Amino acid sequence: MRSLALLGAATLTAGGLTALAAGPAQAADVNVARNGGFESGLAHWSCSAGSGAVTSSPVHSGTAALRATPSGQDNARCSQTVTVKPNSTYTLSAQVQGSYVYLGATGTGTQDVSTWTPGSGGGWQVLSTTFTTGPATTQVTVWTHGWYGQPAHTVDEFSVFGPDGGGPTDPGPSVPGAPAGAAVSGRGQDALTLSWDAVSGASGYHVYQDGVRIRSVSAPPARITGLAPSTSYSFQVSAYNAAGEGPRSAPVTGTTTGGGGPNPDPTVPKHALTGYWQNFDNGATVQRISDVSDQYDIIAVAFADATATPGAIAFHLDSAGLGGYTVDRFKADIAAKKAAGKSVILSIGGEKGTITVGDAASATNLANSAYALMQEYGFNGIDIDLENGLDPTYMTQALRALSAKAGPSLVLTMAPQTIDMQSPSGSYFRTALNVKDILTVVNMQYYNSGSMNGCDGKVYSQGSVDFLTALACIQLEGGLDPSQVGIGVPASPSGAGSGYVSPTVVNNALDCLTRGTNCGSFKPSKTYPGLRGAMTWSTNWDAKAGGAWSNAVGPKVHGLP
Repeated sequence: MRSLALLGAATLTAGGLTALAAGPAQAADVNVARNGGFESGLAHWSCSAGSGAVTSSPVHSGTAALRATPSGQDNARCSQTVTVKPNSTYTLSAQVQGSYVYLGATGTGTQDVSTWTPGSGGGWQVLSTTFTTGPATTQVTVWTHGWYGQPAHTVDEFSVFGPDGGGPTDPGPSVPGAPAGAAVSGRGQDALTLSWDAVSGASGYHVYQDGVRIRSVSAPPARITGLAPSTSYSFQVSAYNAAGEGPRSAPVTGTTTGGGGPNPDPTVPKHALTGYWQNFDNGATVQRISDVSDQYDIIAVAFADATATPGAIAFHLDSAGLGGYTVDRFKADIAAKKAAGKSVILSIGGEKGTITVGDAASATNLANSAYALMQEYGFNGIDIDLENGLDPTYMTQALRALSAKAGPSLVLTMAPQTIDMQSPSGSYFRTALNVKDILTVVNMQYYNSGSMNGCDGKVYSQGSVDFLTALACIQLEGGLDPSQVGIGVPASPSGAGSGYVSPTVVNNALDCLTRGTNCGSFKPSKTYPGLRGAMTWSTNWDAKAGGAWSNAVGPKVHGLP
């Protein structure tokens, strides 16, 4: 993949709650784009190097969509020229599916625009931006493209709504129907997460709380904040597009949790150090659980194994590779760590843990098998470290089913890649928000990453304090509680292919986020003294380096305000 530093001119679409003013276009507006649903093949479209084709699956609505495939130095650009009115504002939007999909307009006569999504998972996502034409502009080129070296992506419902420029147009859309499947999918002390099924032809959705419209969002879910603890609220959702607002969904009721904040499990300290323990020998120091430094509060055993049953996991201790470490001794060491106030959890991911939870049955299989392993070995919970994507709906179902079995003492952590947490609309981020009331901490991996956007819209390169703080800010401002955010880094240069930073850089980032000191060029607008802490891969590489990482970062974490 090319460095994401090249994307600095693009604008990241958060995909979360938008201002109420971002409602449907005025009734006089028309769609000046032609064949935006690709029902007439590629009529009115021009695609680079034959990169575009019409597909019948997947589609967001109708029977067709655009499938564009980047190749070599071609980014699969498809465009058309639309007729516009001078000195006018237009809204450009499309439904997209895939990684690194772009949308934009050139030749506006003012400022050309673009927006993009890093994409994750397999769902559709709305991309939208606006542009204003110049005093003499009567034609504008609108376009969509992917990114070099990325897989094919899909585009549907491409539209450009604004004043009629006098050129040919397609018929306007009809008013969308009522959303189905409305449900409260996540609860917290002061927030509820509302989900529903997407409506064909919708540009966005209005959320009503106790009969009053409170939010407009581009796509489900919507997280409603500022609520009172232990209080019930009624919600409805309506879909809208340029033709108007459709009927509201059936009412759904949700009740916030009581006091104590997210995951009030007292077994995890307010500020915690997490380390992954390797159930294999790869050149790092071979350890038993009893050998892990007392600086670590959460020990994630890496990794669970996938099984032939979809969604189900197993665990097999590598006794031979670990010098004759027996299962009985392993279980006793876990019990001793727990007696000392530590948490030992099982990480799902890695080479042997690539699982797919894509339906209700596999979600049940994950919950049942994870709980069985917790009972067998004494694990406090699980860690989600999947790098093959996940389905927010069914992963949420699995984690909630596990929580119902394990109770409030469940320790639930996540270790997504940086690309997975760039936007709250991404699958990993959405899952974290869906289970916020039972989530312990998200320790994003700030390594093996290209450059990424920070919460200020600027692009930062890995290996710096700014990379840690500006990317953490996205999670902190995107809906996670500070107690659910941790900084994940390698324990030594041998622990990752790239992205190692010294413990001093980690400690400076912790100071910057919690106290506003020792920042780099990026300084957050406020401090987050409740930040959970830090994580490393791995306790074994840390031991190989003489404990340099945990001996430096551990005291810093435990001394946070």
